Amino acid sequence: QVELVESGGGLVQAGGSLRLSCAASGSSFNINAMGWYRQAPGKQRELVARITPRGTTNYVDSVKGRFTISGDNAKNTVYLQMNSLKSEDTAVYYCNLDAVRGYYWGQGTQVTVSS
Repeated sequence: QVELVESGGGLVQAGGSLRLSCAASGSSFNINAMGWYRQAPGKQRELVARITPRGTTNYVDSVKGRFTISGDNAKNTVYLQMNSLKSEDTAVYYCNLDAVRGYYWGQGTQVTVSS
């Protein structure tokens, strides 16, 4: 059993910052990558950023230069630092664990950016 616990969402004004955290726990697992997805009302879930245990990162174009993903392999934890937030960043953000034995999701955390 794998559990992903997210924290750090909330309400922030445009131009502000938030930091999301996600800790994975449970049975031993081999991680391919951890990352963050988001889903805005009426839209499909999209990949925001992901990071491999070796530190390789990928970002969706709309957040490049504003968001930074980082990880702590020893703690199986991933962070998403979000700066210069825009109203279009408003969404539910989901932590994702891409493990050898499958995909796992967190419960989601709401990020709301007011303009």
